[in-house]
Amino acid sequence: MSVTNATQPNNVVKSSTGVELDYDSVIVGAGFGGIRALYEMGKLGLSARALEAGSDVGGTWYWNRYPGARTDSEAWAYCFSFSKEIQDEYDWPERMPTWNQVQHYISYVTDKFDLRKDIEFNTQVKSAHYNEADNYWTISTEGGESFTCRYFISAIGWFSIAHEPPFPGFDNFKGEAYRSCTWPKEPVDFTGKRIGIVGSGSTAVQLMPVAAQNAEHVYLFQRTPNYVLPGRNHPLDDDQRKSIKTNYEKIWEQVRGQPFAFPMGTSTTTFDDVNEEQIEQILEYGWEAGGFRYLFETLGDILIDQRSNDAAAEFLRRKIRAIVKDPETAKLLTPDYPFALKRPPLGNFYYEAFNRDNVTLVDVKDNPIEEITQTGIRTGTDEYDLDMIVLCIGFDAVTGPLSNMDVRGVGGQTVKDKWEAGPRTHLGITIDGFPNMFIVTGPQAPFANVPPIIESGVDWIGKAIAKMEDDGFDRMQASEESVQGWVDLMQTMLDATLLGDAVELKSWFMGANIPGKAHTPLFYFGGAGGYFTDVQKNIDDDFAGYEFEKLG
Repeated sequence: MSVTNATQPNNVVKSSTGVELDYDSVIVGAGFGGIRALYEMGKLGLSARALEAGSDVGGTWYWNRYPGARTDSEAWAYCFSFSKEIQDEYDWPERMPTWNQVQHYISYVTDKFDLRKDIEFNTQVKSAHYNEADNYWTISTEGGESFTCRYFISAIGWFSIAHEPPFPGFDNFKGEAYRSCTWPKEPVDFTGKRIGIVGSGSTAVQLMPVAAQNAEHVYLFQRTPNYVLPGRNHPLDDDQRKSIKTNYEKIWEQVRGQPFAFPMGTSTTTFDDVNEEQIEQILEYGWEAGGFRYLFETLGDILIDQRSNDAAAEFLRRKIRAIVKDPETAKLLTPDYPFALKRPPLGNFYYEAFNRDNVTLVDVKDNPIEEITQTGIRTGTDEYDLDMIVLCIGFDAVTGPLSNMDVRGVGGQTVKDKWEAGPRTHLGITIDGFPNMFIVTGPQAPFANVPPIIESGVDWIGKAIAKMEDDGFDRMQASEESVQGWVDLMQTMLDATLLGDAVELKSWFMGANIPGKAHTPLFYFGGAGGYFTDVQKNIDDDFAGYEFEKLG
C-alpha cells in the first residue's frame, strides 16, 4: 500500500478480512461525474480520493478546449440539481455555454463544497484490480502510485479515448498538428495560415467557423455530411437568469420527463395528425427555436416513423441548399440518410461559413485521405499544402475508456474481454463479476443530456453503498441474469426506433466508427424519463437483481 501526496482518511479503513486500506472509495475522474460522486461519498461519511489526469477539474471540458467548443444543452440544465444553494447563486452567461464557462461552473461547485483537497491531479490511472481473497480494489497509476479501497467508482465518461487516425503520417507533418481532444492551453493562432480540419462531426462544426475568420484558407475534409441544426446561442440577461432560478423546480420536472433530459417539451403531434402545410410550419418553428427543439418539439414520431423522418430530413436539406451558395458544395453537405441516425451537431454559422472565399469543402468519401505528408494532406487524387492540421475524428466512445484501462474483476477477467461482443451492464452502472465497482454514466445508460443522467446514477450508487454500510454487507454485484436482462432490453429498445441503421453510417453511438468494435447498442434508447423510473424502481425494490454478501 502506497499513497503519495494524498490526504489520508481520519479513520482506519479495513477490508472485510482486516487488510488496512487507504480509502473507503477511489473515484477515477474529476469531471461532472467524479465531482458528484466525491460529494456523495462525503455525504455518506466515507473517505474518498478522486484521481484526475488533468491539472484541474472539468473532465471533458478540461481537455476539449478547442476554439468554439460549447455545450449542445441549455446551461440551466447542463448542471447539478442536488444543491438549491448553487442554483440560486450561480449565474450562467450564455444559453449554450463555452467549454471554459462549463469548467468554471465545475470549479465553482468543487470549491463550494471544499472537494479540491480530496483530488489528486496530474494522475493518470493505468489499472484497477480486484483482490478477490480480501475483497478490495487496488487502483494503480502511471506514476507508480497505488490506492486501495473498498469501493471503486469509474467516472471517466464517454470521450477520453481518441480515435486513432485511419491513415498514416500524422507524426511526420512538419507544420502545427493538433487533436481537438487534447487542445493546448496556450492560444493557437490561425491568422494567415492554411488549415486542414479532418472530420465533420460536432467538433469540426464548432471549430471551423472560428478558424475561418482569420485563416488564409480552411479545408474541411468530410467523409459523411451531418444534419447541422442551428444553435441559436445568445447571452442571458438578468431577467432571464431570474426567471430560470424562479422556475427551477418546474425546469427539473421537465428535464426528468423529457426523453433526452433536456429542458424542453416533447411533441405528441404525429405525422398523421397534420397536413403538409402544418408540417412545414411546425418544422420551421423548430429550426428557428434552435438547439434540439427541432428534434423534440416538432413531430413526436421522427425517430420511429419513416414518413415523419423523411419530412424532417427533407426540410433540413432545403435549408442547406438555401444557405450554401455554391450548388456543388451544398450537394456535398446534404445528407442522403434519415435524420438523427447520426447525432446532429448544433452549429453557429457553420453552413454560412462555406460561403466564404477562404473555406473549401473536400469530400473524402470516395477519394479518401491516403496519408499526411510532411507538408500537408494527400488524398487519392490531390495534395493540399498546409501550415496546420487539426484532427476532429472522434473517439472510441462509451466503452473505450474502461476497455482501454486494465480493469480486472473476479478471476482476473478484464472489462475488455467481458465487453468483446458489446457492453454488458446493469442500469449502465454495474458489471457482473466486478464486485463493489460502479460506473458513472457507463455504457447502456441513456444517450441524453449528461448531468441529469450522472445525478440519477450517483444517487443509485450512494443508496446502494448506504445499504451495504447500514446492513453490514461487504460485497455486492449484479447477477448474470440481471445483466443479461438489461442487455436484452437495450436491443428491444433499439429495435423500436429507426436508429439501428446507424451502423451503416459508422455512427459512434453504435460503436461503428471503430474498426473491429462490436456493433451493438451502447445506450439505453427508452428515454431518460424511462431510465430514471427504472433506476428508482430498482432502489424501491431493494436492489433486485443484486447479490449482497457478508464475508469474514
